Amino acid sequence: METLAAINRWLAKQHVVTWCVHHDDELWCANAFYYYDPQRVAFYVLSEDKTRHAQMTGQQAKVAGTVNGQPKTVALIRGLQFKGEIRRLEGEESDAMRKHYIRRFPVAAAMSVPVWEIRLDELKFTDNTLGFGKKLHWLRAEQA
Repeated sequence: METLAAINRWLAKQHVVTWCVHHDDELWCANAFYYYDPQRVAFYVLSEDKTRHAQMTGQQAKVAGTVNGQPKTVALIRGLQFKGEIRRLEGEESDAMRKHYIRRFPVAAAMSVPVWEIRLDELKFTDNTLGFGKKLHWLRAEQA
């Protein structure tokens, strides 16, 4: 759990996730502000259904992506690579996550777009502040 705790602390300081979906031999990536839930190990993003990535996702899809900072030197590089599953939330589940999201990004209160969950199943965190090329790995229990 120390690995996940270290990753969670870093993710709490970031705010943009990039995720990519695949459908019918086509790949597409998107960026968004996120709310991260460390208990669920999941990102929550807002995105309209009409976007290319939402159309490719449908109700649920496999996903891969990254979160990274913008350091000025190699010694300070930190970044996360992940794979998991993205799904569109509905009903009470959507309402609950929207409240968390709006608490983090109040401007989102004016948006009436769907909430999506990116459930993380595998994480690889590179943290050069711990030594050049230092990697921390985490797998969701049912994936291990």
